[in-house]
Amino acid sequence: MPRNHSAPLLPRPRGVWSAAVTEALLSGCVPPAPVGAGAADPYGEDLQLALYTCYELHYRGFAGVDPGREWDTALLSVRASLEERFLAALRRDVPVPEPLDGLLAGLLVQPAGSDGVPQFLARRGTLEHLREYARQRSLYHLKEADPHAWVLPRLSGRAKAAMAAVEFDEFGGGRAERVHARLFADLMADLGLNPGYGHYLDDGYAEMLALVNAMSLFALHRSLRGVLVGHFAAVEITSPPASRHLARAMARTGAGPAAQHFYDEHVEADAVHEQVVRNEVIGGLLDDEPELEPDIAFGLAATSFLEDRLGRRFLARWAA
Repeated sequence: MPRNHSAPLLPRPRGVWSAAVTEALLSGCVPPAPVGAGAADPYGEDLQLALYTCYELHYRGFAGVDPGREWDTALLSVRASLEERFLAALRRDVPVPEPLDGLLAGLLVQPAGSDGVPQFLARRGTLEHLREYARQRSLYHLKEADPHAWVLPRLSGRAKAAMAAVEFDEFGGGRAERVHARLFADLMADLGLNPGYGHYLDDGYAEMLALVNAMSLFALHRSLRGVLVGHFAAVEITSPPASRHLARAMARTGAGPAAQHFYDEHVEADAVHEQVVRNEVIGGLLDDEPELEPDIAFGLAATSFLEDRLGRRFLARWAA
């Protein structure tokens, strides 16, 4: 199996902004001034790929790109302009959240009654459907929990301790072979896919890029720490029922033991995490900073909005 720690290749550009960022990284030159970012589709492939490329400099970077470009002030200016456009679109398009308790309760019941991607895959998914799903999800799962680690210095007390406990589980509880990113790489190998980090970036849908970019956006800005906690709660609360359907899909199609194990692990682990996040991370943060409740609610709602867009993309492709 290919080693999973090497830096990925730069992606192929999909428009003027992603081309400008890629060219700047290849040449070492200063990228163009971020004039006109407001004309870019905030959810489109060009803006989202440009933003993803900028964010990736904070993760593993790219082959042949100077690691020092992570803090290149000109690139940071481009990134700020693009993420401002993206965040403004989310604030415009995500409905004003209902009270936080109602949103949390809705997440617990919604997956079971919906007919989304996990249910489709459990009932009718083929191995090729599962491969397509894994290729897209690899853009996050091969860095699973990494964005959320950035919120730890911005929390305190109960919230910090509980968040660290959940992250410890995500990173394998001290055992490299149990790190969730490693488990997903094993899943990909079972499906006959390349498990190299970032290998399928060129295949990434704009909707998948947006979902991963939202995590990085929320995590890299201290002012959005409450939004990041809301996002993380949405992920952990919706994971067990979705993972149960996906484990069933892997078993039904004979995808392989590692493929099934990844989702079996998430059924068990995230059922515990859901309670910890609700009661300790959110509860602790609200005890310390009650004014962040609207931000937490926005993070929950924005995550559902972006997941719904991605789900519609999958289902439309498979229906066609």
